[in-house]
Amino acid sequence: MLKLKAMRRRYRWRQLHSIKELRTNPNSYPSKKTLTQRRHNDKPRPVGDSDIKQWNMTISYYMRNSQLDSALHFFNLMPRRSSVSYNAMISGYLMNGRFDLARNLFDEMPERDLVSWNVLISGCVRNNNLAAARELFEEMPERDVVSWNAMLSGYAQNGCIDEARKIFDRMPCKNSISWNALLATYVQNGKMEEACRLFESKLDWDLVSWNCLMGGFVKKKMLVDARRVFDRIPLRDKISWNTIITGYAQNGEIEEARRLFNESPVRDVFTWTAMVSGLVQNGLVDEARETFDQMPQKNAVSWNAMIAGFVQCKRMDMARKLFDKMPFRDVTTWNTMITGYAQSGETAHARDFFDRMPQRDPVSWAAMIAGYAQSGYSEEALRLFVDMKRDGERLNRSSFACALSTCAHIAALELGMQLHGRLVKAGYESGSFVGNAVLLMYCKCGGIEEACSAFEEITEKDIVSWNTMIAGYARHGFGKEALKIFESMKAAGVKPNDTTMVGVLSACSHAGLVDRGMEYFYLMNQDYGITANSRHYTCMVDLLGRAGRLDEAQKFIRNMPFEPDAATWGALLGASRIHGNTKLAEMAAELIFEMEPENAGMYVLLSNLYAASGRWADVSKIRLKMRDTGVKKIPGCSWLEVQNKIHTFSVGDSCHPDRDKIYAYLEELDLKMKREGYVSSIKLILHDVDEEEKEHMLKYHSEKLAVAYGILSIPAGRPIRVIKNLRVCEDCHNAIKYISKIVGRLIILRDSNRFHHFREGSCSCGDYW
Repeated sequence: MLKLKAMRRRYRWRQLHSIKELRTNPNSYPSKKTLTQRRHNDKPRPVGDSDIKQWNMTISYYMRNSQLDSALHFFNLMPRRSSVSYNAMISGYLMNGRFDLARNLFDEMPERDLVSWNVLISGCVRNNNLAAARELFEEMPERDVVSWNAMLSGYAQNGCIDEARKIFDRMPCKNSISWNALLATYVQNGKMEEACRLFESKLDWDLVSWNCLMGGFVKKKMLVDARRVFDRIPLRDKISWNTIITGYAQNGEIEEARRLFNESPVRDVFTWTAMVSGLVQNGLVDEARETFDQMPQKNAVSWNAMIAGFVQCKRMDMARKLFDKMPFRDVTTWNTMITGYAQSGETAHARDFFDRMPQRDPVSWAAMIAGYAQSGYSEEALRLFVDMKRDGERLNRSSFACALSTCAHIAALELGMQLHGRLVKAGYESGSFVGNAVLLMYCKCGGIEEACSAFEEITEKDIVSWNTMIAGYARHGFGKEALKIFESMKAAGVKPNDTTMVGVLSACSHAGLVDRGMEYFYLMNQDYGITANSRHYTCMVDLLGRAGRLDEAQKFIRNMPFEPDAATWGALLGASRIHGNTKLAEMAAELIFEMEPENAGMYVLLSNLYAASGRWADVSKIRLKMRDTGVKKIPGCSWLEVQNKIHTFSVGDSCHPDRDKIYAYLEELDLKMKREGYVSSIKLILHDVDEEEKEHMLKYHSEKLAVAYGILSIPAGRPIRVIKNLRVCEDCHNAIKYISKIVGRLIILRDSNRFHHFREGSCSCGDYW
């Protein structure tokens, strides 16, 4: 009672002292927020110089509540400090991530005990500063098993297996924590042989260790070994049964999982959920629902697993019913529904859920952005990405990848470059996942030099990185550069796959490297064990067809080990159009129409060929056939990015706000081109009208309008990048060559087939497209 009265008197004295201070220094008056915090946080402080324990408890209290300044204030007021006082401060600093302050105080300690060393070493380990931890460890005057285990755990948590083993072998005395730490290190890093050897070297393992070893085998899908461990466990608990049931269920062995489930002496919610998840993962959604309905108790994971099952099989109506019944929803539940609707193309429903969810995480934003991007709503996807940043949500790898993919789709290079800058600041630039997204964005936006730089910056290139760079060079018409990357890939020890060879053969096709392409095709099975599929044969037909070797292309198709698909015949039709072989084109077209009667592109190719030959009656027949089968020609359009805004043009466009300026400039360019020798390719017009009308119709194609606007709007010295949704017509290709020479600009055009780099009157494709 006396002690309590003394504490109250001290508290009143502090209040009076504060009032005096305010009278002398009005600026020191605390804010309302500060006063509120004081009322909530003010605790009775210890009194008496000898009661060190009370002082230490107060310091620990403030540290646990992240009030570092208050803790330091009381530490400085202490009339006498013990090593426990220092340790409480050091531990508190480390707990709050202030390693620098902890180390400074440690260095100032008049006398350190073993606990001081162990506390600081453990703090270094938690902060992933293994070098500092090891330095302190080697300086220690004495060590106990806690010191050794701290270092062992540090190396284990960071995957430093060899270093962890060296520490373990040096330990003069080991306890169960030491053995379990090393075992967990091997298991977590997939070193199951080493884990088994360690396990067999000791007899008295506890149940946690048995479950750890079995879990490692399950994770590696080594079910025979996992079962062997399970059968040897002296006394199993629920974790043992749940782990083995999950292993069988997740790897398709449902019957064995069900048998063990029925044998399990005690089933908890995790046992039931493991069974439901296993059935869902194996596509047995109705059986999963039966099991789900039988569950005596369900948690959020159980509900989410069942909802995810319906989402995976596109049964969104059933997923919605479960969602509505769910008594407690977490962010995963909402994300699953958003993802399901987005993947089903129901973006309106997905957005409704997104707007209604009480709390979002980065996965929510990424799912919605991906949904818009996959459904073709590119501008909405990018707008949502900007909103995500504005709302202060942390941008994760998936969000960046979705946004970059959207930029690639609409060729928004400027915005893509800004995203790349943010990505670097976020520290994601070196990983292959986002690195590949950046690489693809630059390739598809026409920035092949930037793509090359992004490729070099990827520290750990995977097969996707190499394939993207090869395909990028191929689409840009730089076949030799693509083949150099291919050779570098092999030299780096990366084995090519079937996608790699599609890129290689495509590079040979776009660059006219017929002999090299033939060589790669016939050696890919022998050298890399890759069996040619339809995509490889289509590349070869395209390669031979573009080179005018149509008879060889036909022979190639006849010798295919499987029936050619529409893409293969389409390659032959395209080659026939280039070389004016109407008979072969008709044959290929008829086969395509049987396979894909709604393929508008093939109708257009054949119409172009008839029009070029003056066969207007046949052009009319094609149009009639398209009308009768309900096929509609995709309207051609072109677009470019200017100051983060996409400008879209269609043929004869009259909607753009600068249309008068654009048309006047095109007229000026037309006169200059004709003086240079340009002649309109009026044979390409699919209408039987007079030549003057045909020339007028060609003059205002969408790609010409976009190029003209780019010259007027983009500063000199910068490339003009235009995208066309269809194949660029022969007249526009020829005209843009002249324009590039007249204005002295690099013009990069991406059509549905490839990139064209126009410079000084020539194109990178060498008129071979």
